[in-house]
Amino acid sequence: MSLPVLVVLVVVGIALSVAAVHFTGGSITATLAGADQARDRFAEDFPDEKTGTVRLTADRHAAFLELGPARSGIVQSIGDCFLTRIVTPHDILALEVEGSAVTLRMDDFTWKGGRFAFANEADARAVAAALRNQDQIRKAA
Repeated sequence: MSLPVLVVLVVVGIALSVAAVHFTGGSITATLAGADQARDRFAEDFPDEKTGTVRLTADRHAAFLELGPARSGIVQSIGDCFLTRIVTPHDILALEVEGSAVTLRMDDFTWKGGRFAFANEADARAVAAALRNQDQIRKAA
């Protein structure tokens, strides 16, 4: 078989594989229907945690849950699944607030954080305030 024919077969095969994954739902990103789903999903991984206020991002791909002093829960969609974390004072490396968005950088090699856009500035400020309080506790320790 000639090299050009082999290259075409490989390219077509890869393209068909990518298309098959996409059209069978492999590129769908999960979304949260609301605060109750975020609480339920968080409770699957952390059944003993009591959650308070839940703040969803505007795209409903992430939720921040109040867990009490110096702790927050995070539920974020990764593909068609959800990642859950409890954020403690030792996890936060950087935090920035720009309007209704919060950018969070974590000290966790499995999840570095991200940029989270909320529907309004009040939710962004509330999430940032909870995380800043954790950052201040970290600096005091």
